[in-house]
Amino acid sequence: MPGKMRRFKSSLLILVVAVAALAQTASEKPSVDVRRVGARLQCQCGCKDSVATCSMLECHFSKPAKERIAQMQAVGMNDEQIVQAFVRDYGIAIYLAPPNAFGWIVPYAVAGLGMALCLLFVRKYYKPKPMADLGVIDVDDPELAKYQEQIEKDTANLD
Repeated sequence: MPGKMRRFKSSLLILVVAVAALAQTASEKPSVDVRRVGARLQCQCGCKDSVATCSMLECHFSKPAKERIAQMQAVGMNDEQIVQAFVRDYGIAIYLAPPNAFGWIVPYAVAGLGMALCLLFVRKYYKPKPMADLGVIDVDDPELAKYQEQIEKDTANLD
């Protein structure tokens, strides 16, 4: 009986620790609305990520910024007003514009241009090697000589 009680207590302890860990991470996870606005703001901790995607643990900027975004949304501010408030406080460098068509086309255009340049380079500098000059082939076989004579007669008649 004491072994079962010890096993029950350890199982209960593991369950409580797991629930506490999950509850802690769930409360820190920002909502979809906070991530949507945070994706338009650059984190100021030195990384090149947005506030929503900053991967630095306990970031000194993104965590308070997410909390501030959530508070502003709770007050009733829309996305543009929140972004403008951050731009007013931190300057225009914090604003991340959404990618436009130019941002999607440029990588493919550069790749196509690079392939075209490679093709032109290969065409210009690649020269096939000429076949070795074998000269006149002497026919030693009398059978082949007979056919050669027949070919010469036929070609003479064509002129």
